[in-house]
Amino acid sequence: MRILFPALIATLFASGCATAPVPTKTIVIPAGADAAYDTWHYAPAVRVGDTVYVSGIPAGPGDDYDARIRNMFARLKRTLEAAGASMDDVVEITSFHAQPKDTASFDAEFERFLAIHKEFFPSGYPASTVVGTTALLAEGAPVEMRALAVVGAGKHLVVQRAAGSK
Repeated sequence: MRILFPALIATLFASGCATAPVPTKTIVIPAGADAAYDTWHYAPAVRVGDTVYVSGIPAGPGDDYDARIRNMFARLKRTLEAAGASMDDVVEITSFHAQPKDTASFDAEFERFLAIHKEFFPSGYPASTVVGTTALLAEGAPVEMRALAVVGAGKHLVVQRAAGSK
């Protein structure tokens, strides 16, 4: 009986794993973004289970830098909503900045970016990577941003600080 017990456990474990549901990959195309999928062959967002992957959104349109950045965040919000998520659910963003040519100009540009970022993420900030680059695909866009969200994560926010921080 001892020899059969491990084999039985292995069989039960394997059969349980085999029947686990496979998450569905859902291509999310917000209103007005059909060309991204149909012409340029990329998904504006993909939802797999509760995870939403948002493709790069270029800043714009708008008359100035602030308007373009604000529009980019508004488009992110609309894309997330089309996928069943919210800005509160964003766990990570990556932004690519084409205008700064050195650290001082990057710092100045990022301060402007951060002021608008705070309008859309007033608390519970997502993880963030900020990258300087020489060019973006969208002509005239000063920034492009991609995001990762987990549906419902914003409803259960915890800020965990190490002892002695702040």
